[in-house]
Amino acid sequence: MTAAPDLAGIAPVLDRLCPMYAILDAQGRVVHAGPTLVKLWPSDMAIGQTVFGLFNIRRPIFDGTMQGLLRLSGSKLHLSLRAPPHTDLKGVLVPLCGPQPDEGGRYAVLNLSFGISVQEAVRAFSLTGGDFAVTDPTVEMLYLIEAKSAAMEASRKLNQRLQGAKVAAEEQAFTDTLTGLKNRRALDAILTRLMDSEQDFALLHVDLDYFKTVNDSLGHAAGDHVLQAVAAAMVDETRSVDTVARTGGDEFVIILSGVTDPARVGEIAARLIARIERPVMFQGQTCRISASIGAALTCDYDVPRVPRLIEDADHALYAAKHRGRGCHVVYEPQAQADWSVGRNADSCPH
Repeated sequence: MTAAPDLAGIAPVLDRLCPMYAILDAQGRVVHAGPTLVKLWPSDMAIGQTVFGLFNIRRPIFDGTMQGLLRLSGSKLHLSLRAPPHTDLKGVLVPLCGPQPDEGGRYAVLNLSFGISVQEAVRAFSLTGGDFAVTDPTVEMLYLIEAKSAAMEASRKLNQRLQGAKVAAEEQAFTDTLTGLKNRRALDAILTRLMDSEQDFALLHVDLDYFKTVNDSLGHAAGDHVLQAVAAAMVDETRSVDTVARTGGDEFVIILSGVTDPARVGEIAARLIARIERPVMFQGQTCRISASIGAALTCDYDVPRVPRLIEDADHALYAAKHRGRGCHVVYEPQAQADWSVGRNADSCPH
C-alpha cells in the first residue's frame, strides 16, 4: 500500500497508534488502510474502493454520501463488513484537516474496533496481540476470556470425572459383583419406581435346585462359575426391558415388564428352567442343576403392594419345590389354599 504523498508522515503514526483504520478521500475512497484492517479484507480488495462498497453503515441513518457521512463526524458508527463473515464493527469518522474534505484538507480518518464481536473476529481473521493498539485493553480482555474459558473447561472436565465416578459408584452399589446382575438394592429401587408409575409386571422368584450339591462336591469356584452361567442364561432368555437380579446366594428375581398373562409367564418360566438345566462344564467336570420358580402378577391385585407381591411369589416358589423341583407355579389368590388346583398343576415336568 502506498499512501498519498501528503499522508506519508501521518500514515505510519496511525498504523502504530490505531492499526484498524482507513483514510478516505473526498469521494469516500480508501487511500490508505491500517495493517489490521487490511487483514479483514478479501484478497481481491484493493485500495481505491469506496467506504460504502467495503462497509454497510447501519447507524446512524444518513443520505449515503461522503458529505452526509462527514456530517456524522465524531458520532459512533455501527458498521459491518460487506464481505463474509460480515463482522460487526464500531467506528468514528474524523476529518483529517478541516470539517470538509474540500476545505483545505482533503481527507478523513475512519477508525474502527470490533466491540463485542472481537472474539469471533480474532478466530475468523487469525489476529494476534500485534494487530491491536498497544494501549488497547482488548488484548488483556482476550487473555482474561481465555483464562476464564480454560478454567471453565478444566471445571467441566473435573465435573465430568466426578459425575463419571459418581455413576460408577452408583452402578457398583446396585450391581452384584459376581454375576454383574442387579442386586437387592437395585431391585428395591426398580420395584418402587414401577409401583409409583402403576405399571403392571410379573415377578418371578427363582431358586436353584441341587446347587448345594455342586458347591459341596466341586467347591465354591465351581459354584461361582455355575451362578455366572445361570445369570447369563437368564439375561439371554429375557428382554432388555426386563430386570434380572441376584438377591441371595442362589436366589434370583426376574421382573417381566408389562406381562399380565399367566400363560405367558408359564411359558417363560418353563423356558428358563429348561435353559438352566443344561449341563455346565467346569474344569472338565459336569455341573447339573435345575430351578424352581414362583411367580406373582400385579394384575391379580386391586392395589398391588411390593411386600405382598414378594410374599406371594415366595409361596408359589415353595409350592413348586413341594411338587418335586424343576417346576414353576404362578400364584393364584383364589387357589392359595390348594395349589393342586392352581393355574400350574401340570407345570412340573418331573
